[in-house]
Amino acid sequence: MRIVHNLRTFLMIFWVVLPVLLTAQRSLPFPTNSPEQEGVSSEAILSFIERLEQEVDAVHSFMILRHGKQISQGWWAPYNAETPHVMHSLSKSFTSTAIGLAIDEGRLTLDDQVISFFPGEIPPDTSWQLKAMRIRDLITMNTGHQEEPRLWMAQDSWVKTFLHAKVPFKPGTHFLYNSAATYMLSAIVQKVTGEKLVDYLDSRLFIPLGINKPDWDLSPEGINTGGWGLHITTEDIAKLGQLYLQKGMWQGKRILSEGWVDQATSKQTSNGSNPNNDWEQGYGFQFWRCRHNCYRGDGAFGQFCIVIPEHDAVVAITSGVYDMAAVMNIVWETLLPAMQADEIPNNPEASEALKQKLENLSLPLVQGEMTSPISENLSKYSFQLSDNEAGVKSVLFDLNGEEHRITIETQGGKETLQIGTDKHLIGKMNGLLPYTGSMRSLTGTSGAWTKPDEYQVKIYFYETPGSIVYTFHFSDNGMTWKSELRHALFGPREELAVLKGKVEAMND
Repeated sequence: MRIVHNLRTFLMIFWVVLPVLLTAQRSLPFPTNSPEQEGVSSEAILSFIERLEQEVDAVHSFMILRHGKQISQGWWAPYNAETPHVMHSLSKSFTSTAIGLAIDEGRLTLDDQVISFFPGEIPPDTSWQLKAMRIRDLITMNTGHQEEPRLWMAQDSWVKTFLHAKVPFKPGTHFLYNSAATYMLSAIVQKVTGEKLVDYLDSRLFIPLGINKPDWDLSPEGINTGGWGLHITTEDIAKLGQLYLQKGMWQGKRILSEGWVDQATSKQTSNGSNPNNDWEQGYGFQFWRCRHNCYRGDGAFGQFCIVIPEHDAVVAITSGVYDMAAVMNIVWETLLPAMQADEIPNNPEASEALKQKLENLSLPLVQGEMTSPISENLSKYSFQLSDNEAGVKSVLFDLNGEEHRITIETQGGKETLQIGTDKHLIGKMNGLLPYTGSMRSLTGTSGAWTKPDEYQVKIYFYETPGSIVYTFHFSDNGMTWKSELRHALFGPREELAVLKGKVEAMND
């Protein structure tokens, strides 16, 4: 009986401790070293950071690996190391990896017909082009479509929508960047494995690489979106790059076949001929070829996994930028020339300057005054809005002191913005703010009086590249509210709306 009791006690403790052990295993970081010990000067990295701040919209984070060591990393507040960031199309490189693993396991081949996996969803008058479409055509963006099937607009099954879309060209002959094709790769993985893409990758990729199982958006039919919607950290991006740099090996164990890595990252199809354009160097299996004999996965607004084989380096970046080429040019012009073959002498002054820079990274706060001649009186009133498309009913302002508040009442309830004046104040939204329905909930917010009668607030949704700027102008017992959504895939870049309200009630 004592043995049974001890065994039960052991098992109880084991199942309590196991999740902790697994979490610790998943979160193991890269070994670190100074830049100089791995052949890169601190001056070059400092120049890289300064150029990113001066020349592009907003880079959120970076991590540089050299010879498998993390030599520099940074996050611009309110972004941080722990919070996953949406990858947009960088998700595609992870979907490609799942296809490589499934091929290694003998579950499918690149030459399998796409329709063979979905016999019940093909159109009755299946075209010869659709019959000819192979997995190879999906993964190289050579499906034969003239226009990308807009799956996310479909009322029906996304798979069925794809299979019923017109295919005017012979598959394999016409390159068209096509996120719908990557969704079909995810659907095929789920079909042949019985697992969602994220679940299939968990035991085969995420756990071995020490990546916490991520969120990945789902279609209405319960399939991971594949071409977008993966939420991971900067270090997770770097881990994928390092795995490919090491030809599929990780800590002495083979995760992915070398043959797959070579195929996936080499030029499989031509997509242009401009030698100075990083988007015209050829396309592999959901990886782009780059100038300087490099390759990358990338996503909208500057999510990057850049692999530099000739210098044994990986650069991971998350951003909210419109000019993605500018980010890559800064990598080529500042980091690439600085990568020396051997260790270089340490420069204590430059190392300290880099350290200080990294400790104080922050996206710009709204610049202005903490108070205004009208701010104290303003807090006495409620601004009522007539019927509007945003569903806003009233707005209350408390714009005094070091932390400001704006309370917005909508048809769905109330949302209070907590606003920092000398820092990004971290908060969590309930999804009621106007024009932010596609954003995640974690926010970093700053605000200031930019004019005596104008207040501006900027909200970073720091699980995404997205942000929104609200500008409130006060005059004649009225208020005008302008909104500008930035770095959101399915929204305008410029002014979204102008809402007007007037004082109709005193606050209690």
